[in-house]
Amino acid sequence: MSEAVTRHPVDQRLPYARLAVLGLQHVLVMYAGCVAVPLIVGGALKLDASTIAILVNADLFVAGLITIVQSLGIGRILGVRLPVVAGATFAALNPMILIGGKYGMPAIYGAFLVSGVFGLLIARPFAKIIHLFPPLVTGTVITVIGLSLIDAGAGLIAGNNEEAPGYGDLGNLALAGGIILMIVLINRFARGFLVSLSVLLGLLFGVIVAAFMGLVDFSGVGQASWFGLARPFYFGPPEFQAAAIISMCIVMLIIYVESTADMIAVGQAVGKPPTEKDIARGLAADGLSGILAGVFNSFLDTAFAQNVGLVQVTRVRSRYVVTAAGVILVLLGLIPKLGEVIAAVPGPVIGAAALVMFATVTAVGIRSLRKVEFDGNNNLLIIAISIGAGMVPVVAPNFYSKMPDELQIIFGSSITTTVIVVFLLNLLFNGPAKPRATEPGPADPVPATSEASHPDAAATATAPPESAPSEAAPSGPAKA
Repeated sequence: MSEAVTRHPVDQRLPYARLAVLGLQHVLVMYAGCVAVPLIVGGALKLDASTIAILVNADLFVAGLITIVQSLGIGRILGVRLPVVAGATFAALNPMILIGGKYGMPAIYGAFLVSGVFGLLIARPFAKIIHLFPPLVTGTVITVIGLSLIDAGAGLIAGNNEEAPGYGDLGNLALAGGIILMIVLINRFARGFLVSLSVLLGLLFGVIVAAFMGLVDFSGVGQASWFGLARPFYFGPPEFQAAAIISMCIVMLIIYVESTADMIAVGQAVGKPPTEKDIARGLAADGLSGILAGVFNSFLDTAFAQNVGLVQVTRVRSRYVVTAAGVILVLLGLIPKLGEVIAAVPGPVIGAAALVMFATVTAVGIRSLRKVEFDGNNNLLIIAISIGAGMVPVVAPNFYSKMPDELQIIFGSSITTTVIVVFLLNLLFNGPAKPRATEPGPADPVPATSEASHPDAAATATAPPESAPSEAAPSGPAKA
């Protein structure tokens, strides 16, 4: 029996031309969700277009490296060796904006470095305790992630200063509404692969309309070079603020829950369920993204759910297709002109797409809560208190202004507050859940659906291992 026959489809290498085409397809599906993070962070922190372009390129570069590591693996320590695509997580957005506003960019990247080391150290232990994050916890957290970020999307559309003369400009509101309508129409009337590109197509439509409105300035594109990468530690030596580090380490836990669910989902889809050791190696790769992000001015990465869905839709199981996608991302990250083009996209255009993605995150969290039992227990109270505590910093930004700066960073983040409250309340009322078997059994077939999922609410869409596989959505507006 030949090697080609005995080798699992996940480990089979396809012809190079086919690998390139299928890899590009993965990139197109996740592109808009991936670059949205540097665009939103840059806009919120009032960075200039050239700096945002650097963040975009660094984002693509590191996402490509982690994707390659996840698909190929490095020895017994890194990479799940499944067709898993990595990209910047939305879970870090709110804490990043808070940390950047309080301490500056060096503190963000210092926190990334430490959270990356933390992630590497806890990857294997975390794979053993994922049962401590049941759907009650993950669903609540993801719901609040989406709700807390809607404010950022609205700010990009209307402006962040209500006293500014251009705030709430009707032209900007109409442009954003047109983009959202375009995304809705594509999802309603298009079929197949086009649906997974709905957000990307909506962005392209918005840029064209914005150009006619005089809102697009591509002057920086001509000055950018064709090839290059920003120097490591572009914003200066990293700074290590305790509150920022604690906040990002909590975000790393959220990322691990997300990625675990997606790794199990893709394992089910390709007929090769990951073992506990496989999951530990995959989580370690996410931890590595923190270290690379801290050095190369990028962002924390997680497994993207829409790419899990693409695997389900295409039935192409080779992990080398995802390796090709990683190579393409790395190459895109080395083209500064591309970063300048993306950075020139007007705020209302990005904000419209962001509103769709963030709202979808909320919907994904609500979907995860369907698996929670509410009769004869205090689960409703746990969710109510956790969402209430998490939304306080959003509806009342100065609520914690009398606290020390360190505590403001922790409790001023909706995401970190929600994680702490819901995790502790779940342990208080329900105790630790019993761990499931660590070695998955034979995979059940996972049907391709048309549900939308969000970039990094991705895994949240699925909750912990025990229920992840059936919840992973193939693709959709939020993670295009």
